[in-house]
Amino acid sequence: MFEKVNGKVVKVDVGMAGGVVARNGAMLFYTGDISFAPHQIPGAAPGMGGGGIMRMAGRMMAGEHERTMLASGNGEVHYGFAGLEVQVVQMQPGAVLRVEASRLLANTAALQSSIVSVMSSGGGGGGGGLIGALRGAASGALTGQGMFTTQLSGQGAAVLLAHGGFLELPVGGPNPIVVDPQAFVAAYGNVQTELKTALSWRDAVGRGSGEAMQLHCVGQGVVYVQASEEKL
Repeated sequence: MFEKVNGKVVKVDVGMAGGVVARNGAMLFYTGDISFAPHQIPGAAPGMGGGGIMRMAGRMMAGEHERTMLASGNGEVHYGFAGLEVQVVQMQPGAVLRVEASRLLANTAALQSSIVSVMSSGGGGGGGGLIGALRGAASGALTGQGMFTTQLSGQGAAVLLAHGGFLELPVGGPNPIVVDPQAFVAAYGNVQTELKTALSWRDAVGRGSGEAMQLHCVGQGVVYVQASEEKL
């Protein structure tokens, strides 16, 4: 699987991994007989019909998806992106990794990937349909997070990106882990997230600060946080 070369670069034996999906521009160099082809995450296409809100949701879903390439063949590839810190997550059956596309460097091709609404990921509040979509759009505008997020499951590995390094926070104690949404990178395991307001909506809009919104994480698993509020 993926092996860290240093804090900003990973390498992987593509043949042993069964193929690797990585964001465009992440491949640094490779050795061996490797081919690259465009890759599409299921659910990333904006082919959503219906009224204006559904078309808006489709555009936001397409925006969540970073362009990716599938590497296949036999050889070794080195990956990195924009000098950002990397973190390898080993995926186990039954666990789920939810991460914004901008903070996902690469993953083994055997993992099941999809794009899901942040309002339904892990059972978070907000409801579905029109109201859930509107709340998701409003929350995304306030916090800098998108309305949709990338979900990975199955057995394999993924590589996360962060600005300023990673904090790995265990979830499962009597109290929730409360995270600034702009510092949130990913949640792994059986983690439920809920976005809550720390101030009134008027104050939140006026301040324009992610601290007006807090991401409460409960369940069992790990939350990855970057040591910065900088959006990738």
